[in-house]
Amino acid sequence: MSEFIPGLSLSRDFFQDAVAPIIDQAYPSLPYSAALIGSGSEVLGYDTEVSTDHHWGPRVMLFLRPADHAGHAPALRELLSHRLPYEFAGYSTHFGLPKVGDGDNGTQIPERIDSGPVNHRVEILTIDGYLRATIGITGEQPLSAGDWLSLPQQKLLSLTAGGVFRDDLELAALRARLAWYPHDIWLYLLACGWSRIGQDEHLAPRAAMVGDELGAALIAGRLVRSIMQLCFLMARRYAPYAKWFGSAFAELPCASELIPALRGVQVAQDDEDRQDALCAAYESLNRQHNALGLTETIQPRLLPFHDRGFQVSAAWRYSEALIRRIGDDKLRAAALRAPIGSIDQFSDNTDLREAVHLRRRISALYH
Repeated sequence: MSEFIPGLSLSRDFFQDAVAPIIDQAYPSLPYSAALIGSGSEVLGYDTEVSTDHHWGPRVMLFLRPADHAGHAPALRELLSHRLPYEFAGYSTHFGLPKVGDGDNGTQIPERIDSGPVNHRVEILTIDGYLRATIGITGEQPLSAGDWLSLPQQKLLSLTAGGVFRDDLELAALRARLAWYPHDIWLYLLACGWSRIGQDEHLAPRAAMVGDELGAALIAGRLVRSIMQLCFLMARRYAPYAKWFGSAFAELPCASELIPALRGVQVAQDDEDRQDALCAAYESLNRQHNALGLTETIQPRLLPFHDRGFQVSAAWRYSEALIRRIGDDKLRAAALRAPIGSIDQFSDNTDLREAVHLRRRISALYH
């Protein structure tokens, strides 16, 4: 078995050493961009040897202008199928046909061959065509508030992570445009993140008061996720989907302080230990908010919840302060009316997040 090479490095080398020389010889004046973005753990840098069992191997994405794609894509794909080596860096460049059924959803696995054309994974695309298929928006289209809020962070991350290896078509400029939310959208999302915490922070200890330990632990688990989501927003980093959510969180500046508290919430054996861990997390969040300097300084101490014998972050203080700083009147009004946040904040349903054909309907929630 070949020594494992991270997929992003493999893709870069595959393009530079195997793909680019073929294109440069056959189409010396063809403008194009080459990259590895989109789906795949290797795009985020989290792939391991385990990742090589499906949809992984020497691959790269080529983006052409629409006219060049119409005129050259079939011939270019055919050329590469006959000119690419059968193996690159110890990995087969030939992929089997997409598997269907039994949950495979089009899985392709590298297969070794020693004759005939290579069924390669050099995807030949246009930028707008790829964007329409991925997020339902073209590169030149201005993004409304509803557009930003209906786009899952994982999709935005997949478009801005990975690497660009050649860029004649300004793919990097598009990625820079999507790199982070506009300021008012960011304020709105932060306010909604605090609102989510405020909805739950008093419920876990109340459930425990009536002996519902399972319910209290479940609510506390929701709070852990909400706290982590808010930390990604505070750090101005898109959060990946569930598989890599914890791995990416561990890379945030606040992780070393917060992970012990959040793990403490998850493993707590009683309500007292759980609340101590949650309060430690709240105090960290409160300090992080003030460090951002987005609102007036808010006293980060915890506050008692009525006379029930436990403390909360009093999340409403932060949410209200952030909403006051939103400059866009319509967005501020939406936050005051119903701070549902982005699709990531009101749903964790994978099918909903991935449904490009529903994105316009989701966007309409904010009009």
